[in-house]
Amino acid sequence: MKKLLLIIAILFCTGAACFAQSNLVSYDDLSYLLHNNINRADTFFIAKGYTLAEKNIKKNTRKYTLAIPGGTYSNVNVRIDGRRLFLEIETNELQQYNLIYNSIADYLNKATSTADVQAYTVKDLGSIYVMVNDAVPYNPLRRVFDIQIVSDKAITAYN
Repeated sequence: MKKLLLIIAILFCTGAACFAQSNLVSYDDLSYLLHNNINRADTFFIAKGYTLAEKNIKKNTRKYTLAIPGGTYSNVNVRIDGRRLFLEIETNELQQYNLIYNSIADYLNKATSTADVQAYTVKDLGSIYVMVNDAVPYNPLRRVFDIQIVSDKAITAYN
């Protein structure tokens, strides 16, 4: 009986650990953020483990940072313009880039993409611009990814 309870407890803990919410921002998270107001973004990022690094009420901007083990980071800048949110993710964490890229790879907009900037147009989300740069100091294993999300005109944040 004790072995059965021990096995059940181990399976439950393993399942909870494997399916725990990730600290990285996914495509679904982007959709949620663009459709809600900036106050919900505060709650959302704090729940994900980010810290509020900078808040400017006058300019309606906020910056959240997440230090990831292994020397990587993820910074998210949120700006509100009227009723629309604009997001910018700057990271050197490859998993963060892959998490978003795998969701939007099919929506490449070849007409607006250049050698330095890849542009994606996603229905019901907006335009996503991805820039990849070398890390300073140079490290062949690290790249800096800058992902900018501009929501469609029809998408407005509600209360």
